[in-house]
Amino acid sequence: MKERSGSRAAVDERYAQWKSLIPVLYDWFANHNLVWPSLSCRWGPQFEKATYKNRQRLYLSEQTDGSVPNTLVIANCEVVKPRVAAAEHISQFNEEARSPFVKKYKTIVHPGEVNRIRELPQNSKIIATHTDSPDVLIWDVEAQPNRHAVLGASESRPDLILTGHKENAEFALAMCPAEPYVLSGGKDKSVVLWSIQDHISALGDSSSSPGASGSKQSGKSATEKESPKVDPRGIFHGHDSTVEDVQFCPSSAQEFCSVGDDACLILWDARTGTGPAVKVEKAHSGDVHCVDWNPLDVNYILTGSADNSVRMWDRRKLGSGGASSPIHKFEGHKAAVLCVQWSPDRASVFGSSAEDGFLNVWDHEKVGTKKNTNVPAGLFFQHAGHRDKIVDFHWNSSDPWTIVSVSDDGESTGGGGTLQIWRMSDLIYRPEDEVLTELENFKAHLASCAPRT
Repeated sequence: MKERSGSRAAVDERYAQWKSLIPVLYDWFANHNLVWPSLSCRWGPQFEKATYKNRQRLYLSEQTDGSVPNTLVIANCEVVKPRVAAAEHISQFNEEARSPFVKKYKTIVHPGEVNRIRELPQNSKIIATHTDSPDVLIWDVEAQPNRHAVLGASESRPDLILTGHKENAEFALAMCPAEPYVLSGGKDKSVVLWSIQDHISALGDSSSSPGASGSKQSGKSATEKESPKVDPRGIFHGHDSTVEDVQFCPSSAQEFCSVGDDACLILWDARTGTGPAVKVEKAHSGDVHCVDWNPLDVNYILTGSADNSVRMWDRRKLGSGGASSPIHKFEGHKAAVLCVQWSPDRASVFGSSAEDGFLNVWDHEKVGTKKNTNVPAGLFFQHAGHRDKIVDFHWNSSDPWTIVSVSDDGESTGGGGTLQIWRMSDLIYRPEDEVLTELENFKAHLASCAPRT
C-alpha cells in the first residue's frame, strides 16, 4: 500500500507541474469529468461554424456498474478556434467538474458495453460499435431516438447488425475511407469484412430507419422488429490468438491489416483470398494492441504493443518470411501502448497513448535530428494531463491539431474517467525560423508599446 501511495504522490506532483505549464504549452484546453469510465471517444461531423468557435458532434461510451444501463453518448462540443482562448482562461478549470464546452445531446441505451466506436468516413452520422458479443452494431445516430438511461430501460435497437464472428469481438473495429466497408477482429482469431452498401440508402433515411420508431411502446414486440442482419463478404484466418485491432488501407476497401495477442502484424488482400498476403511474426516482443495506416502516405503502418513501444513499418519492405524489421522503434512510454493514430494533416506526425497516462506526439522525420539526447527520438510533445491510463484518443480532421483523449481513472480515484480536448501551441510544431521571426516581431511590438519615461 505504501508503494501505491508513493506512486500516487509522484503522479500528483507530475500533474501539478504539467498544470502550471498549460498557458505555455496549449493554445486551447478543456477538461470534462465523466461520471462513468469511457473506453472510446471519436469526433463526429462539424455542424456549425462561428466567429470564435465551431460546434461539432462527439461520440463517447459510458461503462456503468450495472446500476444504470451502458450507453452510447452523442455530445455537442464547442471547439474554440486557434489563437482565440486566453492563457489564463484555459488554465482555470476544476478537475471534478464537467466542461461547459461539452453538452450531452442524445443518449442511446446500448445492448452491452461500448468498447469501441468508429464513424463511417463517407457519412460520420453512421457509426459502428463493438460490444461484449460477436456482433458489430451499426447506428444512424441522428435517426435514433433519445433515450433515458434508467434501470430497466429497454435497449435501443441498432439499425443494422453485422454477423459472422464465432466468438466475442470486443475491440478490433475499422471503417473504410474508400467505400462503406466495415472490418472487425475478435477472440475467434479471425478478421471479418462486410459491405453495408446494400443498406446505406435506408440508413440515411430516418423514415425507414428501424431506430426511428423508438422503443417497445410502438405496438410491436421487439422480436417482431429485429434489426436487419448483414452477412460478411469474407472471413480471414491467419492469427493464432485474439485479434486486437484492424485497419483499412486508406486507398482500398480490399487491402487491410490486423494485429493481435500472437504479436503478429498481418497484411491482407481480399482480391487474392482469405489467407495472409504478408505475415510479420514477432512484430513486437509482446501482445500488439493497436495499428494504424497512414492516410497521407499509404506505405507506412504503425503498431503499438504491451512491450511499451511503437513501431513503424514500410509495407514495401515487408517480406513473407516473417523476419521483417520496422524502419523505426519509438520508445518513450513506460507502460503498454493502447492506441496509435497518424495525424490527418501531416504525413510524418502521429500520436500514441499508453497505460502510463501519457499521450506522446511524434514526428518520424525528426528521428536522427535531435539535439537533446534525453528525449526519445522523434518525440516532440507530451500531453501529461491525464492521471491514469489513456484508453483512447482521436485527432480532429475538421481542426487537425485538436485532439480528444479519454482516461479510465477508476483504478486511481475510484471514479469514472476524464475527457480532455486540447490543442498544443502552434509555436511547438511550426518551422523554427517562422516561430523565431514571429517571436522577434512580438518582442519589437512589446518594446514599441513600452511606456516612455
